[in-house]
Amino acid sequence: MPDESIRAGLDKKPHEVQAMFDGVAQRYDLMNTLMTGGLDRVWRAQTRKALELRPGQRVLDLACGTGVSTVELAKSGAYSVGADLSTGMLVQGTRTSSVQRAEIPLVAGDALHLPFADAAFDAITVSFGLRNVVQTGDALREMARVVRPGGRLVVCEFSRPTWAPFRAAYYDIALRAIQMVAKHAASNPEAYRYLAESIKAWPDQEELALLIDDSGWDGAAWRNLAGGIVALHRAVKPPRRGY
Repeated sequence: MPDESIRAGLDKKPHEVQAMFDGVAQRYDLMNTLMTGGLDRVWRAQTRKALELRPGQRVLDLACGTGVSTVELAKSGAYSVGADLSTGMLVQGTRTSSVQRAEIPLVAGDALHLPFADAAFDAITVSFGLRNVVQTGDALREMARVVRPGGRLVVCEFSRPTWAPFRAAYYDIALRAIQMVAKHAASNPEAYRYLAESIKAWPDQEELALLIDDSGWDGAAWRNLAGGIVALHRAVKPPRRGY
């Protein structure tokens, strides 16, 4: 059985992150809906649209969790593959009817050592998972490796609310409220203490865009959702140079 009280630290040791998400898997999708007021569904749809997928293309959904986001990507007609560090999340995903009906492949994979060939995908996305990788730049470079030249990246991640009064209320009230809800609804409440800590420590929109551009991608730009609580960053893998 997973340890249901483990919380990863901000050093983000992979075995601690994996164990934490194994523990949260059972009620992960429920908590996502509760703590976002249902906006998680909207954000998944916005991520799919930002990728501009076409039927027949191949897309990797990194940090896919239970595969609910991968099912959303498959609505585009693209061949969608989910990968996650947490085997507990993947197992929970195989029990989810929407994943079963869509016959979505879910693969165990570390963001720093993806089990895919170079240029295997036309696009890649990571939703609320890049923040949990200890070496963000290395993960972005590994993501670029498995995407063809000219392929697309979309990062959907918690970010920094743009209006200062709203930002203060979000940090001081909303994130605390999420932890209170987690005590009653989550299978691993400690994970939501980590959630709040990691959101506060995460780079803002501009910093993340600069990091993306420095890590094998070009033209990073972002669009804020929900006043900057979440941001969609989009970039392209540069084409091959030379002959």
